[in-house]
Amino acid sequence: MKTAAIEIEDKVNQLLAVLDNDIRHIQDNLSRLNELRGFIVKRNDASLQKLLENIRSESGGYRENELKRQSLRKELAAALGCDFRQMTLSRLETELPEETKSQVARKRTELKTLAEKLKNEHLSTVMLLSDCARFNSTLLKSVLELGQTGTITYSSRGFARRQDDSAFMNLQL
Repeated sequence: MKTAAIEIEDKVNQLLAVLDNDIRHIQDNLSRLNELRGFIVKRNDASLQKLLENIRSESGGYRENELKRQSLRKELAAALGCDFRQMTLSRLETELPEETKSQVARKRTELKTLAEKLKNEHLSTVMLLSDCARFNSTLLKSVLELGQTGTITYSSRGFARRQDDSAFMNLQL
């Protein structure tokens, strides 16, 4: 029968493997955001569609990793005698021997750094998409003269007539 320390060490090793998957997942997402921005700028619809399909197909695999991480957190919390919500990597570090503590600390630092990069890349992508939407809206308004009153004249019979020669496209049927 395993002692409590060996059982905790096994769970920590499993958690380290799960954290490695988390790190790879975040790195993949950083790469995807870069690809996404490139495809948007190049207007490469086929590649955008493929990227979306890849994201959808891989989301199930990561969900399994999240469930495994939560399960390990619960098991470690029970083994260490603390509440599940209090079981963080920082809390776990305080309970581990020096060698394992340094491994967990490195993973925590790497995850923190990658999460910050992901946040910045996400913000950059949101700003790009926002600028694209604003530009498209401005372009459509100028092409179709949406929201502009223009010049309206009336014929001797009382029919209203818009000035049609200033817009790129004629809105009249």
